[in-house]
Amino acid sequence: MPSLSDVMAQHKNPVEMLRNSTIGMYVYPVVTPEFRNWRVEQEAWRKSAVLFDQSHHMDELIVEGPQAEEFLAHHGINSFSNFDLNRAKHFVPVTPNGHVIGDHIIFRERQDKFILVGRAPTSNWLMFCAAYGNWNVRIKHDPRSTSRPEGERVLRTHYRYQIQGPDAPKIFEKMNGGPVPDIKFFHVDWINVGSKKVQALRHGMSGAPGLEIWGPYEDKHYIHSTILQAARDAGVDLVQCGSRAYSTNTLESGWIPSPLPGIYTGDGMLADYRDWVGADMYEAAGAIGGSFVSDNIEDYYVNPFELGYDFYIGWKKDDFIGKSALQKMKESGTNRKKVTFEWNKEDVLKVIASAFDEGIPYKWIDFPQPNYASSSADMIMHGDKMVGMSMFNGYSYNERCVLSLGVVDQSVEIGDVLTLKWGEPDDTAKTSTEQHKQAEIRVRVSPTPYSNEARGSYAADSWRTKAA
Repeated sequence: MPSLSDVMAQHKNPVEMLRNSTIGMYVYPVVTPEFRNWRVEQEAWRKSAVLFDQSHHMDELIVEGPQAEEFLAHHGINSFSNFDLNRAKHFVPVTPNGHVIGDHIIFRERQDKFILVGRAPTSNWLMFCAAYGNWNVRIKHDPRSTSRPEGERVLRTHYRYQIQGPDAPKIFEKMNGGPVPDIKFFHVDWINVGSKKVQALRHGMSGAPGLEIWGPYEDKHYIHSTILQAARDAGVDLVQCGSRAYSTNTLESGWIPSPLPGIYTGDGMLADYRDWVGADMYEAAGAIGGSFVSDNIEDYYVNPFELGYDFYIGWKKDDFIGKSALQKMKESGTNRKKVTFEWNKEDVLKVIASAFDEGIPYKWIDFPQPNYASSSADMIMHGDKMVGMSMFNGYSYNERCVLSLGVVDQSVEIGDVLTLKWGEPDDTAKTSTEQHKQAEIRVRVSPTPYSNEARGSYAADSWRTKAA
């Protein structure tokens, strides 16, 4: 099987390779696109209760063995000193050069067993590292469901559901057969779902109260039907969320889900990793979309300080991958900061209206989320100077506007009005783009999280409430 290194050798640079990927639209697999309609589904996590089926779109990695904790602590920036049983963390690995690879939610089930859930880059990196360093760990990888199963049966190790919204507690009490334990933010406890005992994580992707539950995949249909019946018994209008609306919840809560993994440059361990990654894996087949084009792939990389993850860093650990590089980044004082961009309504309508005119239109803004590449990089301009990068965008029916998440220079302040360049600057081989011209869209720099609900209801130690 050819490797990522082999694929990169066929292109003048990694940017050219990724901008011309023919993988197509990024797909959230298996789950119905819409159960009612995506507007009502977005509205439900603010006004009533919403049910997210998270069983299919994320990798799951089980890491266990005598060195499981040591292995994960060495390959993530996080401190493990306070990571007790029945806890969860937002696990972030970086390269030896300090660039973010991705992130997972990590659960500690035993002293020697952890479950990690998230996107492919982190799973791939950890599987490589387990062999590269000859660690005494066992790893089970359950990759996300096939993007286009074409009617084939789909099986996973675990189902995973999340229920959130102001009316969610009423559902929890009904399906538990009584009051549920008072679970602290990012802690885990056991609750009942009908006749099944399941693990529940206190979480809430949009800032509203919520629990995430999981268990053996063969119980999925029973759990699903029991949740729906509990909602009916509680008199709650529980709205199931389809795959179209699902990805937009992060626009309100402030998590950037798809930074480009910083693995395309670097010698030693990183060069060996590129030889290990197959040509059909995420890092080789993914796509970069957006107006920002640079010959230097490192211009697309981000670090933990820029994404607001710096307070995770376990500086007291003896050593971990990327520690010395992160120390230099911290001292530099040049790291960008994460913000939300609120897109100007008139400019958005101008872009949409161009599709009804003769000639070449502006790049279409798909609703609710223009997910036309694995990673996005749109230029944020102040006059003729690029001062930031928009990395994930979409429409919020709750806020009645298009929002995007990204990073800006430290000189940019909340309330500043900047310009986003929307659309590809030239033709690419991406099958997910049509012929179009670029547009300039005014954006107002806004807080992260954008939603008042998210800013007010996340715990004080949440990354969403920390300044970058």
